Amino acid sequence: MEHEQTIPEQRKEAENAPESDTPDLLSTPAAGPEAAAVPRRRRGRTTLLIAGAAVLGVLAGTVTGYAVQYHREPTPLPPLAQQKLVTPKALAPDAATTNKTINANRWHKTDDDLSKLLIEAPSGAKVDGAGYDSLDFFATNFENPDHAFRNLATNDVRRLASTAWVVNDRVFVEVHLIQFKDFSGAEDYQQDQSSYMPEKKYAGNEGVPIPGISGDLGHVWVDSEVTEDPGYYPIREGRAIARRGDIVLDIFYVENRGKVSESDVIDLAKRQLERL
Repeated sequence: MEHEQTIPEQRKEAENAPESDTPDLLSTPAAGPEAAAVPRRRRGRTTLLIAGAAVLGVLAGTVTGYAVQYHREPTPLPPLAQQKLVTPKALAPDAATTNKTINANRWHKTDDDLSKLLIEAPSGAKVDGAGYDSLDFFATNFENPDHAFRNLATNDVRRLASTAWVVNDRVFVEVHLIQFKDFSGAEDYQQDQSSYMPEKKYAGNEGVPIPGISGDLGHVWVDSEVTEDPGYYPIREGRAIARRGDIVLDIFYVENRGKVSESDVIDLAKRQLERL
């Protein structure tokens, strides 16, 4: 009997006890990692679905646009301003055909006789030769001809043309045109020769740019000091170095009374550049 009385009491206590361990789906979920994980998973799935729908919408729009454009008639281009372009008629080669006539549309005057581009000596000057020079002869203008020859050969010199004249046995001028096989050879020569001119052994100053062209494409130097040796006239030198395409002009101007006008050297360089 005691056992029978105990069971109803235990049941009653169990029925009246609060169900704290049983979750209430209608109540607010308790704060905790497991409770928070469920809604986040649901939101992530929804975001992915929306993003996927947006991408599919963009792709569908792009494909539709291409399809519409593909089936449209092409828009005609506006007519040319010059309807009938004048072009030379092709002719069969004959005895008068030359490399210049074949490449007439690509021919530049520097591809012609280079010596024709040399400036003329001034009136009253005594011309001391004009025409083409050999590489070894041109190298004799430098202090170390062997070194100069190797440098010129390395830089792929194509051809050399020079002219020289004397005015009143006082002014001695040499004008050299050095044409290279490409622009890089001309640039290397110009920069190499210009680099040492400011040294005291040579001009001894920075020189001046040739007016009308970029400063790094043409420069003129006149010696800061006069060279005087016993028994000789005082010597002062001027030099101009400039580049136009694959051609470098190199002008030596010497005066044996120790007076060189910078403007005279600049004028020579400008005249020679105009011929190129």
